[in-house]
Amino acid sequence: MKTFSILLTILLAATLIAQAQTTKTAAVKLSPAERNIAAARALIDKNPKNYEAYNGLALALARRARETSDPNFYKQGEAALQKSFEISPGNFDGKRIQVWLLLGKHEFAAALDEARKLNKRTPDDVMVYGFLTDANVELGNYADAESAANWMMKLRGANQPALTRVAYLRELFGDLDGALQLMNMAYQSNSPSQVEDGAWILTQMAHLHLAMGDTVQAEKELQQALAMFPGYHYALGNLAKVRIQQKRYPEAVALLQQRYDAAPHAENLYELAVALQLAGRHEDAQKAFAEFEQKSLKETNIGDNSNHELIMYYADYANAPEKALSVAQREIARRRDIHTLDCYAWALYKNGQYSEARKQIETALAVGVRDASIFHHAGEIALKAGDKAAAERYLQQAVQLNTWGSQQASNTLVQIR
Repeated sequence: MKTFSILLTILLAATLIAQAQTTKTAAVKLSPAERNIAAARALIDKNPKNYEAYNGLALALARRARETSDPNFYKQGEAALQKSFEISPGNFDGKRIQVWLLLGKHEFAAALDEARKLNKRTPDDVMVYGFLTDANVELGNYADAESAANWMMKLRGANQPALTRVAYLRELFGDLDGALQLMNMAYQSNSPSQVEDGAWILTQMAHLHLAMGDTVQAEKELQQALAMFPGYHYALGNLAKVRIQQKRYPEAVALLQQRYDAAPHAENLYELAVALQLAGRHEDAQKAFAEFEQKSLKETNIGDNSNHELIMYYADYANAPEKALSVAQREIARRRDIHTLDCYAWALYKNGQYSEARKQIETALAVGVRDASIFHHAGEIALKAGDKAAAERYLQQAVQLNTWGSQQASNTLVQIR
């Protein structure tokens, strides 16, 4: 099997295209994904029966979706794969890219099912184990995710795709220092030409530093990411979190507005509305919340939804606990990852179901996660459940992290002591 042979061809062609464009004009600077898209299309023009070129095009389009946060590129990738399968039905590389597209569209259960089939077909394929890791993480199957990630390391050592996945698992298991070390290893292994990959890893490192309360280092990494990949939507969102932590709310609003203009997704609008509220722009915040609710409800029954944000909106801003619980019940039926469990627990709490809320939040915390917002929720829930000692312990853990969620926890601690 010629695994990734077409990708090597596309990378070479993309390099030649970039060199030619540099020679002719510097007016347009293509991203890595755009160069690969152009290279794949050139190969298709040369030989329309080259199914591997269609696979390469689909993969490049999936990468472009991550660069831009535009889901339309996933649809284009699916169309390219359809061409590949018409020429070579069921070809392995095409099926593997199909799983990547399913993950991109947040169809995690379907992605897991297809990845398992591919794993049986080719048990030593590293990236299939990566997809098994991704799908299991999003569904809350953490033991299975860890097993798949370990297989990635066994098969190819400390490769970048394995390092980033193991790092995320370390974060979920509460080992922030270990996660940061692995992300740094992944960054050191990144090719200088892969600027989006580098910016993404830097953004993840900043996320970890922010979770540890280190806003100074987080900002340095985010500014580096934005210099590497200007206007990068992930970096803009995390830099806004730094500004919120610094109580520089108008700057956070500006960053989140820039991100929303580039990637007008419901979840991005929710974070903009929250920042507007913090900045004291209450009328603008209410307009943004209302628009967010409309957009979010339109996608609430598909995989790529903003249900987590919709739950929090109903629970914390709209005073609509019944609606929060209805959405949470729908989402918990799809997936039981830490963040969905947290949202479900908070919706139960808002509806006065304290015992069940505590059960769900403690299931999330049992994974090992160290997140100030989740600790804050756990503290409030334990307090209503009548366990003041546990409440103080959770709230203190939130405060010690000194990040988003810590201030709310601190306010509650003051009230109960």
